Amino acid sequence: MKKKQTRRELFLAEMDAVVPWGRLIALIVPHYPKAGPKGGRPPMPLEMMLRVYFLQNWYALSDPMAEETLYDSEAMRRFAGIELGDDRIPDETTILNFRHLLERHGLTQAIFADVNAHLSDKGITLRSGTLVDATIIDAPSSTKNKAKARAPEMSSTKKGNDWYFGMKAHIGVDADSGVTHSLETSTAKLHDSQVWDELLHGEETSVWADKGYVSAEREAAFKVSRDTQSYDLRRRARSGGSCARRQRAANCIPSMRRSTVSSPWSAPRSSTPSASSNASSAL
Repeated sequence: MKKKQTRRELFLAEMDAVVPWGRLIALIVPHYPKAGPKGGRPPMPLEMMLRVYFLQNWYALSDPMAEETLYDSEAMRRFAGIELGDDRIPDETTILNFRHLLERHGLTQAIFADVNAHLSDKGITLRSGTLVDATIIDAPSSTKNKAKARAPEMSSTKKGNDWYFGMKAHIGVDADSGVTHSLETSTAKLHDSQVWDELLHGEETSVWADKGYVSAEREAAFKVSRDTQSYDLRRRARSGGSCARRQRAANCIPSMRRSTVSSPWSAPRSSTPSASSNASSAL
């Protein structure tokens, strides 16, 4: 008999308790397909599809990988309310269509706002500092699909020596609580620095960002406003060189801040995360 819960099981149990499922389902119901009067195959249960959508975002799963993971992972099936052998498991096309339905009706932002409102109702409020960051969300680059084409919102980008195809997610995270209060998406090739104002709530007294976000115009704007300060999280060594001792020491403080904005990308995969921060970063 199994005694110990895995980190994934603990995380999903926490998310099951903290996400306001009823409120989110009510947002989607008016737009979700219903069984036709002539019968036919009924649509997948709405709550199941919503839970699969959250799993996709928490674990950065492509549509095919989401389908495969539901077959492989008992913990994920339990979270989605799927009984293997009794229930249909949504295939990759069904998962894709649900995501497109949310996007078509502007429901991704509505869901995100509702989760943040729910957290605020629970007494989790925003502080004065924001950390900004972005990550690449991989997508299949193959054209072996019904449309015989790649999704138009996807593009290729190079990071280090590797090429990636997909989209980018940009987030603004409260520096104290770790709650993700802002979310934007873009094609992968858009530079991180092009998404900035959308990630700030406007009441910050400090903004933390890495070197990629810094520009002369932005630095000048912060110098004019003495109430707000911008910090580079990490200063890089010159090409072919190494950081000076003082510079390495200075990097330690912003590195601790960096862990707050990085946790929404990595926490579900590596540790038991904060319920509030990961419910808010579900999208």
